[in-house]
Amino acid sequence: MVTRKPAVAGMFYEASRDGLINQIKWAIEHEIGPKSTMNVKEDKQYVLSVVAPHAGYVYSGPVAAHAYVEVGKYAKPKVFIIIGPNHYGVGSPAAIMTSGEWETPLGRVEVDEELAREIKAKVRDLAEDPTAFEREHSVEVQVPFIQYLFPGSRIVPIVLWNQTIDMARRLGSVISEVVDGRAGEVVLVASSDLNHYEPHEVTTDKDMRVIEHVLNMDEEGFYSAMEKYDVSVCGFGAIMAAIVYSRKQGATGVKLLKHATSGDTSGYLLETVGYASIAFYK
Repeated sequence: MVTRKPAVAGMFYEASRDGLINQIKWAIEHEIGPKSTMNVKEDKQYVLSVVAPHAGYVYSGPVAAHAYVEVGKYAKPKVFIIIGPNHYGVGSPAAIMTSGEWETPLGRVEVDEELAREIKAKVRDLAEDPTAFEREHSVEVQVPFIQYLFPGSRIVPIVLWNQTIDMARRLGSVISEVVDGRAGEVVLVASSDLNHYEPHEVTTDKDMRVIEHVLNMDEEGFYSAMEKYDVSVCGFGAIMAAIVYSRKQGATGVKLLKHATSGDTSGYLLETVGYASIAFYK
């Protein structure tokens, strides 16, 4: 069995089990975190997918915590399909792992082989390529939140450097087809930060220009706004896939749970990165 070892433990998040647990708790209780327990609501709805950031926990952890706490308010999913960008361009343009396990300081989490193989079989250019994941952090930083809040859950990891509208639409459509009827048990996570390395006010303004289209479930408008206003969203393909998936699953609502920049956590406002947690409901 292939075990994907952590690449950014000790850099993006704490390298020890106790340190990481305390860091996740810190993120939840932070002044811009959700500060909420996951008492499951009686509402007959659930979260289909979320957008969550993937920077170092000291910067984006409190925003990311909103996404996972929100999921847990409605259900305890069995599988998280995590789509992130391939920042390094290593390996296949679109890569998936259909077997094995991922290791973090919190232990190991299994890849859901059945679901991953169904997705791969229906997306012709989605390659089985563990090398694409070796250095990449966009999926990895989501895993400890899942392990801590949803113990026993499995994952399906996907990374893209082929981030086109066409790929996003095909991937979102196939995941909807494969998941159909199990949406309460499966959550799609679009791992992405938003605008990069501009002053806090500029990043906030640019972020809201693209967030508007995510809330309207308009992947084409999102992509157009990103290009028009030069918004440097790293995981735009993942976000578009989540929009398509959620729309095809019959999403009845979308909510911006939290938006902030790295300036809100670090205090350094000259070069900031934007973060948002967004949930799609049914």
